[in-house]
Amino acid sequence: MLQIRDIHYAIGGRRLLTGVSWAVQPGGRTALIGPNGTGKTTLFKIVIGELAPDRGEIVKPRDYRIGYLPQEEVAAGKGSVLATVLAGREELLDLEEKISLLHRSLDKSPENPELLKQVGNLEQEYEALGGYRVETTAKSILSGLGIDPADFTRPLAELSGGWRMRVYLARLLIQEPDLLLLDEPTNHFDLPSLEWLEQYLAGFSGSIVLVSHDRYFIDRLAREVHELERGTLDRYAGNYHFYEVEKPRRLELLRKKYEENEAERRRQERFISRNRARNDRAAQVQSRIRQLEKMEKIELPPPPRTIDFQLSVEVKSYKDVLVMENLGFGYEENRWVFRNLNLHIYRGDRVCLVGPNGEGKTTLTRLIAGEREPRSGSLRLGKRTAVGYYAQHQVEALDLEKTVYDEVASTVAERHATRIRTILGLFQLSGDDVFKPVKVLSGGEKARVSLAKMLLSPVNFLVMDEPTNHLDLASREALEQALTGFDGTLLLISHDRYFLDKIVNRVVEFRNGKLHEYVGNYTDYLAARAARPPQEEAESRAAPAPPPPGKKTREQKRIEAEARQAVSKRRTWLRDEINHLEEKIHSMETRRAELVDLMARPETYQDGKLFVSLQKEYTTLERELPEHEQRWEKAHLELEEIFRSLPGHREKESGEKGRKNHGGENI
Repeated sequence: MLQIRDIHYAIGGRRLLTGVSWAVQPGGRTALIGPNGTGKTTLFKIVIGELAPDRGEIVKPRDYRIGYLPQEEVAAGKGSVLATVLAGREELLDLEEKISLLHRSLDKSPENPELLKQVGNLEQEYEALGGYRVETTAKSILSGLGIDPADFTRPLAELSGGWRMRVYLARLLIQEPDLLLLDEPTNHFDLPSLEWLEQYLAGFSGSIVLVSHDRYFIDRLAREVHELERGTLDRYAGNYHFYEVEKPRRLELLRKKYEENEAERRRQERFISRNRARNDRAAQVQSRIRQLEKMEKIELPPPPRTIDFQLSVEVKSYKDVLVMENLGFGYEENRWVFRNLNLHIYRGDRVCLVGPNGEGKTTLTRLIAGEREPRSGSLRLGKRTAVGYYAQHQVEALDLEKTVYDEVASTVAERHATRIRTILGLFQLSGDDVFKPVKVLSGGEKARVSLAKMLLSPVNFLVMDEPTNHLDLASREALEQALTGFDGTLLLISHDRYFLDKIVNRVVEFRNGKLHEYVGNYTDYLAARAARPPQEEAESRAAPAPPPPGKKTREQKRIEAEARQAVSKRRTWLRDEINHLEEKIHSMETRRAELVDLMARPETYQDGKLFVSLQKEYTTLERELPEHEQRWEKAHLELEEIFRSLPGHREKESGEKGRKNHGGENI
């Protein structure tokens, strides 16, 4: 177990950390969150010894290994991709060198018993450390992280910064450290690689502390959340969903306590003021003064950034917003990015494009925005459709000589003209920053200016490629709220699955050069994908519709009624079981959090029996909690399967989609 004890750290007179204490438990899964600039990366660097705290200490066992994935790009280094990963196991490389030297000696003296014994011992140690499996494991991790086997022998220096980060992460994973510190690991991954990484880390035996703006990633991995705010840590015994519910409750309790304290303070001050001049009340006045001095000082945090406007369109498009028929595109004569794509987007649709990098998602959005021309087929925008396109390269279209405010104001919709500074503030551009020339901004700041400019423009079809990059959690939530209330049409590319879950109602997957559509949000898409192999999904969509049913006999009706009753009974039991397990898991997580807090206290270590008892209870919880979670997941999957198998389920979805897309007038 690693312990962080009373850490203080300041930069240029600004206090970042003020008395941070934390016990990182073996096998723990923790998300470290907080606004940008609060000191999360600084705390990581103190833990690995790159920075020295002003006060406090880091206590860890001897030979405790820490793997750290930094947020910034790592140096390219020398050697190939695979060699760079394998170099992470230095102890194996050392053993290989020793074994190689001994084999050379054996070539000269093959019957030397001492040399044979040494080789045998070293080879046995090499096997115990996984040396004969390490290359296979490294290749498997690299493939899981999206690196093509053809690139394993490429020099690392030839890869871009994002791909080098994947290689560096593979190197950390193969080391199997006791503690893995991940600083924004999701910045460099597409969705398939993220899903693989989540599965891999779920089975990782060491402790994990991650800093991430990807709330879905946090939810899938974290069992607790530590929020770093105003120099101190607040702990939440659950995932990000739990934090979202629990934090407002704590803030409300703090506000009530603050108001009670202030009321008591005013009461005491009135007594002192009224009786200060009276000799017969001098002792009481002094007593009240001492009470005031001892009263707890409660500080309320600054109010969170909020969004106070409705993002709405000025001119509605016709019903048909986008129609693609047999669309094809390629940059070279005989090389196609994709061919024969068909897609129909209607007014009010909220669609996301998913699929591995390189399938053509960004290319498709650029075709829709008019930045590229199709090579085959057709792409038509509906009447009165005004496209607003956001992508990382769009920052190139900004006027670098204008101020931030003037650049956004140059295309603002009339109804939003008074809210320019509000939106810029939500995207971390406030105060004097809005009057800076665009040319002096960082790449991330320019991207946020471009995003604000597009959101405030008079458009009714937003096409957005990774809009949440460069946004902190508060800004992402503000963007979600704005897009949730947007009454136009959306087409999104994003690896922020939490963001997608809140906004989209259709998922379009790029796979093997074709588009596959799913009704619902990203979680619905995952469930459908897990329940049906891709080829079955394609076949089911191509299959002819079943013939209309004929008149049912009384016996058929009886059998169907009995089947419905049995399904209903099982469904009710599963719901009760899920609710029971959720309560049990919450109770166990709460108790585990209490144990962590108790074991982190210095007085606990002074009572050996108490510490052993707490450690034993913690170990039991760590063993039983995954079992309960597996039972919950199994029950949840069975319940979902029941819903999918209900007669009319697919038809109901189709009908709702039809009413949304085809109901009402054409304009």
